Amino acid sequence: MTATAAKNRIAMLSPVAWRTPPRQYGAWETVASNITEGLVARGWDVTLFATGDSQTTARLHSVVDKGYEEDASIDPKVAEYLHISEAFERAAEFDLIHSHYDFMALTYSRLVTTPMVTTIHGFSSSQIIPVYQKYRDSNFVSISESDRSPGLNYLGTVYNGIDLSLYPLQPTAGDALVFLGRIHPDKGVHLAIEVAQKSGLPLLIAGIIQDKTYFREQVEPHIGRDQIQYLGAVDNAGKNELFARAKALLHLNTIPERFGLVLAEANAAGVPVVAMDLGSCREVIKDGRTGFLVNNVDEAVACLHRLSKIDRTECRRNVEQRFSVDTMVEGYERVYRKIFQQQADQNS
Repeated sequence: MTATAAKNRIAMLSPVAWRTPPRQYGAWETVASNITEGLVARGWDVTLFATGDSQTTARLHSVVDKGYEEDASIDPKVAEYLHISEAFERAAEFDLIHSHYDFMALTYSRLVTTPMVTTIHGFSSSQIIPVYQKYRDSNFVSISESDRSPGLNYLGTVYNGIDLSLYPLQPTAGDALVFLGRIHPDKGVHLAIEVAQKSGLPLLIAGIIQDKTYFREQVEPHIGRDQIQYLGAVDNAGKNELFARAKALLHLNTIPERFGLVLAEANAAGVPVVAMDLGSCREVIKDGRTGFLVNNVDEAVACLHRLSKIDRTECRRNVEQRFSVDTMVEGYERVYRKIFQQQADQNS
């Protein structure tokens, strides 16, 4: 345990849409969990504010029993504000609040003296920017260089890290294309279907249906035809089954990607990624080495013939070096030290 870790108490504020870590979908909860567990392993005193059914080696504090996405009887806004207010009412017990709660927690930040850092997991809409602008002098961390808003006080970019033990290397390629993520126009499921149809390769689709109209109109009509299957939401074991069958992961996002955990997860398993060259994909995927960056469906189809040139062990090695939990936690430790030094300077 380092001297810094021994004396500083961290409140980790995770979302309460899903359990931390999530059983299936829940990128923000996954990252909050990985940071928490990594900090505890390195000797930090961490209290995780999350749902009551969450699993952690840190102290767990909860006022919401289950995630509101997993229990329809829970009102999301009631759960969220009970949860956020609980953390800030206990702020004096901590040296730092690390928020993964988007813009909402910012509105409490000036009501306490405990400093806060917010990991911005993405700007869901331009309508939330005024809140960030009001609190522009707070402490922020971006998850990619591409996903930043001008004028905010960024203390650094820390790439998301994954637990590599959850994604063993699949040494040989499968024969199917895989889509893994939210069923939503932003994620380009319809483009993945088009690539599969043009290439004649089977396509396995897995993920929660976030846009039911989009699924009904642009995805469902193709299921069961042209070797296209929808498998529903999957857990880690289900992901690994998909990676074992994968020739490549298709990530043909239609808007700039913020980070893309699934890109790192697939590469960790040795699976090449074919991604649209938007947002952070260029930061996560090494074009021609761990996958291919494309601009349209035809380019995606064309690069499938070059997949055999991708070294699956290099895909994993890239994740080990850049997107591990340890690398991520080290990045946040640097951010924490900046904040503690600022506090010390102000108090001197």
